[in-house]
Amino acid sequence: MEPGRIHMVDVSQKKDTERQAVARGRVQICPATLELIRKGELEKGDVLAAAKTAGIMAAKQTHHLIPLCHPLQTTQIAVEFHLSGTDSDFVGVEITASAKGIGKTGFEMEALVAVTVSALTIYDMCKAVDTDMTIGGIRLMSKSGGKSGVYAARE
Repeated sequence: MEPGRIHMVDVSQKKDTERQAVARGRVQICPATLELIRKGELEKGDVLAAAKTAGIMAAKQTHHLIPLCHPLQTTQIAVEFHLSGTDSDFVGVEITASAKGIGKTGFEMEALVAVTVSALTIYDMCKAVDTDMTIGGIRLMSKSGGKSGVYAARE
């Protein structure tokens, strides 16, 4: 392989181990939009149900979206939301996604893709009433399994 050329890493010699990754991100929205989400009154329907479904579906397609990712057999993908109101420093939706399975490589990208696509779906569902939304803070929070062991992000 020539130096600098992209290539998929050969993981054939790695052991299959149980692995899990957790990622988090945020969609900052205006308080009025948050209330519409809480009440289920947005024109497109249930924002969080759509975002959860989109995140799970996207995580299962990660290897189609990210060119050098290995296709992985996930055993569980979960997407959860926490709504933060005007009584906190952040007004919006915090998204946490986890991806789990048994494989030769980790599930970090699946968890990150789930968060990202969930955030984009929230944006799409709310854009008619809130054009000032921001998506950010997307990061790996933890991972376990494999040779490198456990990783936990500093808060």
